[in-house]
Amino acid sequence: MRSDRVRDAGPGRILAVSPARRRTDEVGPMSTGAENTENTARTPGRLTALLVDASTRAVGAAGGRVGGVYLRSATPGLLRLAVLSGLPGPLFRPWWRLHADSPFPVADAYRLGVRVVLPNAAETMRRYPQFAAGLPFPFGSLYVPVAGASRTYGVLTVLRLPAPDAADMLEGADLVAGLAQDLGAALERLDADGDAPPVAWEGEPLCVRPPASGRHPQLAGSFGWDPDTGAVTLDEPLCVLLGLPSSAAGTPAALGRLTGVMAPDDGHRIAAALRDTAAGRPPRLPLYVRTAEGSPRLVELWRPRPAPPGGGPVRGAVRDPFAGTVADAAADLLPEGVFCVDRLGTVVYANPRAVRLLSSPRARLLGRSLWEAVPWLDQAAYEDHLRGALLSPDPVRFHVRRPPDASRRAAPRPYEGDWLAVSVYPGPDFLTLTLRPANRVADASAGLTPEHGAPEDAPGPEAGDPAPPVTTTAPEYRPIVLAVALTEAVTARQVSEVVVRELLSAFGGRRLAIYLLQDRHLHLAWETGFPPGFLAPFEGVPLDARLPGVETLTSGRPLFFDSMRALASAYPGIPLDAAEGARAFLPLIASGRPVGSCILGFERSRGFSTEERTVLTALAGLIAHAMEKARRYESETALARGLQEVLLPRRLPAHPLLETAGRYLPGTQGLDVGGDWYDVVASGDGMALVIGDVQGHGVQAAATMGQLRSAVRAFALGDRPPDEVMSGVNHLLADLDPGLFASCCYIRLDPATGRACAARAGHPPPLLRHPDGRTETLDLPGGVVLGVDPGAPYPLTEFAIEPGAVLALYTDGLVERPGTDIDEGITALRLALARAGAPAARPGSRSLAGVADRIVVSARHTADRPDDIALLLATRRARSGSPR
Repeated sequence: MRSDRVRDAGPGRILAVSPARRRTDEVGPMSTGAENTENTARTPGRLTALLVDASTRAVGAAGGRVGGVYLRSATPGLLRLAVLSGLPGPLFRPWWRLHADSPFPVADAYRLGVRVVLPNAAETMRRYPQFAAGLPFPFGSLYVPVAGASRTYGVLTVLRLPAPDAADMLEGADLVAGLAQDLGAALERLDADGDAPPVAWEGEPLCVRPPASGRHPQLAGSFGWDPDTGAVTLDEPLCVLLGLPSSAAGTPAALGRLTGVMAPDDGHRIAAALRDTAAGRPPRLPLYVRTAEGSPRLVELWRPRPAPPGGGPVRGAVRDPFAGTVADAAADLLPEGVFCVDRLGTVVYANPRAVRLLSSPRARLLGRSLWEAVPWLDQAAYEDHLRGALLSPDPVRFHVRRPPDASRRAAPRPYEGDWLAVSVYPGPDFLTLTLRPANRVADASAGLTPEHGAPEDAPGPEAGDPAPPVTTTAPEYRPIVLAVALTEAVTARQVSEVVVRELLSAFGGRRLAIYLLQDRHLHLAWETGFPPGFLAPFEGVPLDARLPGVETLTSGRPLFFDSMRALASAYPGIPLDAAEGARAFLPLIASGRPVGSCILGFERSRGFSTEERTVLTALAGLIAHAMEKARRYESETALARGLQEVLLPRRLPAHPLLETAGRYLPGTQGLDVGGDWYDVVASGDGMALVIGDVQGHGVQAAATMGQLRSAVRAFALGDRPPDEVMSGVNHLLADLDPGLFASCCYIRLDPATGRACAARAGHPPPLLRHPDGRTETLDLPGGVVLGVDPGAPYPLTEFAIEPGAVLALYTDGLVERPGTDIDEGITALRLALARAGAPAARPGSRSLAGVADRIVVSARHTADRPDDIALLLATRRARSGSPR
């Protein structure tokens, strides 16, 4: 595809791809509510064209419904969704950003450089349960790395209908792999272009409207008119419908003459209708025009957004009445509400009954995203259903509750005002949705009772009514979603944040409090939504207090109250935080041990169905186990940090001819403590410089590190040569057999002469910056890591260090990056050391400690560090009065 045929729409924009020319046209902003970034200026049109072309072609090659491209970003290890084809951006927001180390198929394809084929939901759940829990629908998916000759840029992905096994997707996978290979080569050429910025993505994804399925011809199109300039712009589908070149545009008075396919007087009629619509008076009757051959075309006009009186932008649509209009006219007569949205969530049709039930004018619905046209549908629970319809072939049915103002405008009877039964029928290009007021049977299935919205005299189902719709993505999978999300939460605060995010969004709650048991008293661990200070009197209440939060824990039974009146009746005199609302008190019990209690609050009175009570009780058990795990984690963390503080040197020994500086940064995953260490030990008439890395994290890694550090110090104080030190420590670790191995680099340096002897055991090579600024990697022969082979040899290497030179020892956490070779990280560290400057080269220059801080500053401000980082710098001082 030619890159000059695509305009860069910038982040968070929607693109339309025509099947005829595969050209992209910007049609409007995506309604996400997020601010756009500066990616427009930083991402060339060539990059956008390549990504759009690859994603849309991949959808066709693999027979998919949705395609996308993830690209690396400036943040190390972070992948961003750059292009999304065939799915509304807001529905995929949880997956806009993924870390390369996360348990998702995109991350594995990027990090391991292999393609991942998931033919169906069963295989997805088996291999990637967290991903499957977020999308619990029957679909298949494919992920192929996009790589050049020297680096991996991202991942090309396709979501499609499920297949029995992976063999049925191999042909499509091979085609997508070819597209990914071509894209990788193109991105590498783009990356090598000195005039273009590095290939990366920093903004929101571009949302692309994929080509039509090809099962029916283009029978509709749209145009726009700017009353200030009088310009008319036609989109490509309209040009195809009318047989015009794609560049056709003009003034309203000349529209009929420019098209060449309409009767001479039609242009004037359209111009008059455009002026009326701009002034706020759109034609009430259908506006028909006839082509030169005499076939009719239906024109619809509307103002897409509020405009000042007397003028405003106008949008229009032209359709073939013998194709879509006849069907639309039939749908207009149905007693059910019917409306259609395309695969990007834009409303393309709504019958009068749907307009009434959605309480939104037709002009506000058509041409807008569903979330912009009907804001009260923008909820997590409804997004689950729409994702299911877009990704799976089966219809989806669920209930929605309208806000009170929408209910009053839509319902001729009070009973019709609250709930709607929604059915979604998926298709390759559109979703068709039907709406009807929920009857008493449907209300019962949704857990409604008369006291919270359904009057006693509400009519039952009419004769011939179908069975009440059943929610296909009901909350049964919520425990799975919560359980998977809790696996990554290790502190009590993180557990609480996950509970707030998952529990409140799933059940529509507004308030949540979590109390933990300590010394037979309940203490508040987390709360949100309650009035300031309301929960203060309940802090530290004993287990004999007559409060629902206490009794749910002591009895082990959850307590549900449909209204505040019911709560006050059961517990007279209890302080209430609201005049109305429902409350659920859940016991947090893990393996028979009481952990605490959870309070869930709702703004309005409501009932709790049997299904909801069961799910909430199950969720409480998951929360209790997660909190118990968090307590153990925090205790183990305190112990491990205490061990580490004792084992790492508080200060390094001083020497008149040697300056040293060390830095340690714990990883941000797991216990935040690990087995990295550094040390400086006086050894005979010299100094021993040591750095090491024990595999893993946690108390065991820290304890093993302490044993190795003590052994190295003992050998160093005995003035043993480095090769004997490595051999002795290797024997010790093999005898201890902790199930861990370690790497180490040991250098004995004579500060007076600069003579150095070194031995290396599977550790990254040291770096040496010479006084003239030249920096090199010391190629020291090394042996295997410690603890693997008790008889392994460790060669001894000698070299010299000049006065003013800087020697750098480090662990792999400073140079390893997911998806890149470690040699690239070592090269980057060598360049950083060269830029830092020689601290002892001249009086008043930067101290060695300052050089160490400059080297680790980027890592220190990185929130996601998968491994520990240790750094040890050393530099020789010249003797007083001696030449430099």
